[in-house]
Amino acid sequence: QVQLVESGGGLVQAGGSLRLSCAASKSTFSINSIGWYRQAPGTQRELVATISNFAGTNYADSVKGRFTISRDNAKNTVYLQMNSLQPEDTAAYYCHAYYRLQNYWGRGTQVTVSA
Repeated sequence: QVQLVESGGGLVQAGGSLRLSCAASKSTFSINSIGWYRQAPGTQRELVATISNFAGTNYADSVKGRFTISRDNAKNTVYLQMNSLQPEDTAAYYCHAYYRLQNYWGRGTQVTVSA
C-alpha cells in the first residue's frame, strides 16, 4: 500500500506560479512511477507529468516548458513546479503512484487560475 498526500494548491492569477507537493508513505525511489494527473470539471483525468526509475520524466505537451516535476527521495516527496499558469490549467491535481503492479491515488488538490 502507498498513501499519497497532496498539498500546495490554491488560487493564482494567470502568469503566476505554484508548487505542488506529494508526500508518499513509501520510499519514492522504490516506486516504479510517480507523478501528477489533473481533472477539470466535465473532462477525463489526464496525465500532467511523471517521473520513473527507468524512463525518466514525461510531460504532457500542454505543460512542457512551464511545469517541472522533481523528486526528493530523502523526503519521499514529489514536487510539481508550475510556472506561467493559465486559466486552462485550472483543475484538481492528483498524485499517482504505480507500485508493485498497483495504482495508487491521492485525494487531490485544487488549482484555480484566474484570468
